[in-house]
Amino acid sequence: MECKKIIFSLGLLFSFLIVNAQLYTYPEDLRTGIPHNDDFTVRVRTKGGEWKETFEYKVQVDMDKVQDASMVQFDMGEPVEVMIKKNNGMIHSVDIRPKAKGIEYKLIENCILFTLDKPQYLSVEFNGDRLHNLHLFANPVQKEVYGQSEKGLMYFGPGTHKPADLPNNQIRIPSNTTVYLAPGAVIEAKLLVDHAENVRIIGRGIIYHGIRGIEITDSKNVYIDGITVLNPDHYSIFGGGSENIIVKNFKSFSCKGWSDGIDVMSCQQLDIENIFMRNSDDCLALYNHRWNWWGGTNHVNVRKAVLWADVAHPINIGGHGNPEAEVGENIENLTFRDIDILEQDEDDYPYQGCMAVVCGDKNMARNILFEDIRIESIQEGMIFNIRVHFNPKYDKAPGRGIDGITFRNITYQGIGENKSVIFGYDNDRKVRNVTFDNIVINGEKVESTKDFLINEFVENVTIKWE
Repeated sequence: MECKKIIFSLGLLFSFLIVNAQLYTYPEDLRTGIPHNDDFTVRVRTKGGEWKETFEYKVQVDMDKVQDASMVQFDMGEPVEVMIKKNNGMIHSVDIRPKAKGIEYKLIENCILFTLDKPQYLSVEFNGDRLHNLHLFANPVQKEVYGQSEKGLMYFGPGTHKPADLPNNQIRIPSNTTVYLAPGAVIEAKLLVDHAENVRIIGRGIIYHGIRGIEITDSKNVYIDGITVLNPDHYSIFGGGSENIIVKNFKSFSCKGWSDGIDVMSCQQLDIENIFMRNSDDCLALYNHRWNWWGGTNHVNVRKAVLWADVAHPINIGGHGNPEAEVGENIENLTFRDIDILEQDEDDYPYQGCMAVVCGDKNMARNILFEDIRIESIQEGMIFNIRVHFNPKYDKAPGRGIDGITFRNITYQGIGENKSVIFGYDNDRKVRNVTFDNIVINGEKVESTKDFLINEFVENVTIKWE
């Protein structure tokens, strides 16, 4: 479902401003309710123009030992030059990731300069330090800007916002509403979309330290664009029993247990594009029945994503289902395309896997495509974890099976990861029809499954090359 369909379905006429500026930094007064991090000074300009200051936010990462990293944001509509000054110590090495972006830089003493031709989301790392790095988010210029609340429009301007009925920790969004978080807006609460439809949450504002970021339950036609969630206690976006959800230009950080990125349960028709997620639990998790929601999850499309799992999985599919059902539930018709995985670091072996399809609770997983996936680093973990499984901590029954997974154009450069796993559960609950097409590990083509762990309950694993 396209964004325009959601806009027109609202049945409301919003006046909006098309922004003509080609470079916009925010908040304009460089003051916000979020702490500043002085590790870096970051300035941007259009080519040959005047330098503009950015606000270097403090963001916290890695629940193993929480660290203070940095984040800056700006909007760009034409090529821009970026200057990053390291304020504490000299620069001995520089990594700008994802490496596939091919960003070239110039080093002058304790400062680097580079040019961005288009919006993109990057991690800039000095001297190999990935725990105190700079996350640089060059957003597209927002085309829809508001200045006040009106009928059908909830406006949050620059500054800190909390629920009017404290100590309540959420702000409820009714049907047929656009929520606009202006640049510099900070919301210290969860945005709740419950039993609602035709809701849009847009802008360049931040949801900060909420119990969750955005919660979408028993709802349909929800559109999220441009929002950042910083360090929630639980999920950044949670979907339960909902359909027709679009997420674009979304950024998320978390540093606590259970603080996943985007988790959905029993949802249909999800479209996720252009996201950056650094989480201390799963970045993306797709489940079936849990809590108050029943039924399968299907028709999910994820593309243009940068995923960084300080703990757990970048992509996790197949947990939680309905073991009491006569047959069980399906999770199916999923596509993950054009994704950079910057890191997986998971100590607990059963929860490893950059791409994990692990089915329990009578779930069946089928028709899943991973395509154009680039894995840059695995501290602890594995590339593929495909198994029909029974985990007594979460499951009441084994999964029913996995049938039809394709991995196409997958690359990884590294050493020390565990062997990938393909395990069925028994003769009635097998893994079937898995295709590996153009897999390259450390520059070598994968031409057999000799480096996989595979048990006897697996059928039809195919290795292909063009």
